[in-house]
Amino acid sequence: MEYALLAGIGMLSGIIGALIGLGGGVIIVPALLALFPELSPQKVVGLSVITMIFTGLSSVLSYIKVKTVDYRSGFIFFAGSAPGTVVGAFINKNIDLPSFNLYFGLLLVLLSALLLLRGRLKPVRWFMAHGTERTFTDKQDQTHTYGYPIWFALLLTFAIGCASGLFGIGGGSILVPAMILLFLFPPHVAVGTSMLMVFLSAVINSVTHISLGNVTWLYAAALVPGAYIGAKIGAALNQRLNSDALVNVLRFVLLIFGVRSIFKGIW
Repeated sequence: MEYALLAGIGMLSGIIGALIGLGGGVIIVPALLALFPELSPQKVVGLSVITMIFTGLSSVLSYIKVKTVDYRSGFIFFAGSAPGTVVGAFINKNIDLPSFNLYFGLLLVLLSALLLLRGRLKPVRWFMAHGTERTFTDKQDQTHTYGYPIWFALLLTFAIGCASGLFGIGGGSILVPAMILLFLFPPHVAVGTSMLMVFLSAVINSVTHISLGNVTWLYAAALVPGAYIGAKIGAALNQRLNSDALVNVLRFVLLIFGVRSIFKGIW
C-alpha cells in the first residue's frame, strides 16, 4: 500500500512540477514529511532530488518539442546553480525538522506574495535594460521581450541552487517567479527553461545526496515511475493554459504548501 501511495505522490509531483516548472519538490517534500514520519528531512530531500531527475527529463523533452526552452538561458542558470546545490546539500546535514518546515514555508509564501504583486513591481525592467535582450513569439503571434545581466543571473541561480540542495525543491519554485518578475520571461518560456535547469541541477544535486547516504532506494523506485508519467501529463496541460492562468496556478500552489509548512514548523 505504501508503494502505491508513493507512486501517487510521484505522479502528482510530476504533473504539478512540469505544469508550472517547479520540478515537483514542493509536492514531494511536504507529502513525504506528512505521510512518512520515519523519514528524516535529509532522507526526504534525497528522495526528492532523485525523483526530480526523471521529472525534469520527461518534461523538458516535452517542452523541447513545442519550442518553449531557451537553451542559452538554461545553461547559464545551470552554471550558477550547480555549485550552489552542493553547498546547500551539505548545509542540509545539520538542519532539524521544525526549522526545515518553517524556513521552507516562509520561502514559498514569500514567492507567492511576489507573484501576487508582480503587476505593481515596475522597477523589474532594470534587469532587462542592463542585460542582453531576447525575444519570443507565442502561438498567438505576440512577441515578448525579456533579458538579464549574466553576472546577476549567475549570482541569483547560485543562491537558488543553495536552496535547492537544502530543501530538495529543484530550484524551479524560486527560479520561475524570478524569471517572470525580474527578467520578464513569458511564463511558458520560464517554465520550459526552468525544467531544463531543474533536470541538470538535479543530476548534480543527487550525486551529492547519494554520497551523503540520503537516498532510500526502495522508496525512490516507487516515486520515479509515477513522476516520469506525471511530468508528461503536466507538460501537456501547460500548453492548454494561457499565461495568466499559469501564474495563478503557480501562486496558489506555493501559498498552500507554504502555509502548511509554516504551521508544521511552529506546531
